Amino acid sequence: MHWLFSLTPLEHGAFVFVGLLIYVMVTRIGQQHRHPSAAMAWVMSIALLPYVGTPLFLIFGTRKLARARRRFVVRAPAAVGTEGPDWALTLLAALGVPPPVRNVSIAFQGEGERALHELVALIDGARQRVDLSTFVMADDAVGTAVSAALVRAAARGVQARVLLDAIGGLRTSRRLARELRAGGVPVRWFMPVVRNPVRGRTNLRNHRKLVAVDGESVWSGGRNLAAEYFVDAPGRPAWRDLSFVVHGPLATQAHETFDHDWAAAWGKSPRAARATVSPPGVDGGPGAQLVPSGPDHADDTVHALLLASAYHARERILAVTPYFIPDDALLAAWCIACRRGVRLTLVVPQRSNHWMADWARERALRALAAAGAQVLLFPSMIHAKSVVVDRQLALCGSANLDGRSLFVNFELMTAFYGAEEIAWLAEWIDAQAQQSGAYEARAPSWGRDVLEGVVRSVGFQL
Repeated sequence: MHWLFSLTPLEHGAFVFVGLLIYVMVTRIGQQHRHPSAAMAWVMSIALLPYVGTPLFLIFGTRKLARARRRFVVRAPAAVGTEGPDWALTLLAALGVPPPVRNVSIAFQGEGERALHELVALIDGARQRVDLSTFVMADDAVGTAVSAALVRAAARGVQARVLLDAIGGLRTSRRLARELRAGGVPVRWFMPVVRNPVRGRTNLRNHRKLVAVDGESVWSGGRNLAAEYFVDAPGRPAWRDLSFVVHGPLATQAHETFDHDWAAAWGKSPRAARATVSPPGVDGGPGAQLVPSGPDHADDTVHALLLASAYHARERILAVTPYFIPDDALLAAWCIACRRGVRLTLVVPQRSNHWMADWARERALRALAAAGAQVLLFPSMIHAKSVVVDRQLALCGSANLDGRSLFVNFELMTAFYGAEEIAWLAEWIDAQAQQSGAYEARAPSWGRDVLEGVVRSVGFQL
């Protein structure tokens, strides 16, 4: 690095200029719309530390794919055939997400061992096709049980595929991957880091969790395929989490989502996700809608839906999430909802598995508490991600309420419109709330306030 100290001021200034020019070109040409604080952070890092900031920006700076195209196609909610609120159906139609469908049945899984048993049974019952996508597939009892079920399916002649994120998949042993491939199950790693760092894709991770079977059933939710999400260990209870199984045409759309991600798995820039044609629904069945979000969508669909729901809510907003680091817009919308008289209950773990997230959330938790929200701390790790708005809409899936999930990751939430599904999720969140303690907002010291701001800024970027 001796050459850095031998640069003249003019040469250093030229390096800074080139770095800022790269930032402007990538941002404008790629339509990388950013939060003002994020944009300022990148500009300051490139201007003050160009030899570090510019490479970091090239590796982590991409937020949206250049080929994403907005689709301003609004369909009449009445034609959809579900009982969801008009504002939500119209918004999601305009954002180009798959249309809602009525299904045969929907069953939630709040208990881990039951969830694992039903997941394995679902794979064992496959006749033609199994598509599995997950962020983590650990080399433990759970990962081994699921991979064994996939190998059994392939031995029966079922087309089985596994898509693992290259970062989350670091817990997947190469032995497990080799056994899957040897058993006839193709495995792909989503955007391997060593193959595409200069292309600005390393920061775009696939956090979606789904298992689609035969176009008839789909398993999804917040659970990764690792023991802590399903089963107790000595002295360590399983994390509280949610998953669900939908039997019906929603599975067809889940296969299409998987196909889209499978094609993009090796770092190639995927085209914008297309709004699929709605498969035939089931008369009178419970309505549900896939809500994918991420770089393959021109808009931040989950964030947009959360914002709209905050302003349409009249009675209550119930939410549970392991990491709560919202952007200013969502935080302000929730605070305004509280001041309008909406009862807002937020459940987060007293201590999560990421200390930086716990530090970064404090400002938002204090603001919500000051606005009148009921902020509760669950005594152990809770990993579920769900939001219930009045008695009209409930969301459950993979997206945390933080900047990475809402603006960077490939995520998959599901919107539920049936009264029974909304009531089940509301009751589950209420049950966790009853086991939680009240959050006590305390004014931070000067040093802690500065550190919280720094951690929050870094967390938003990464």
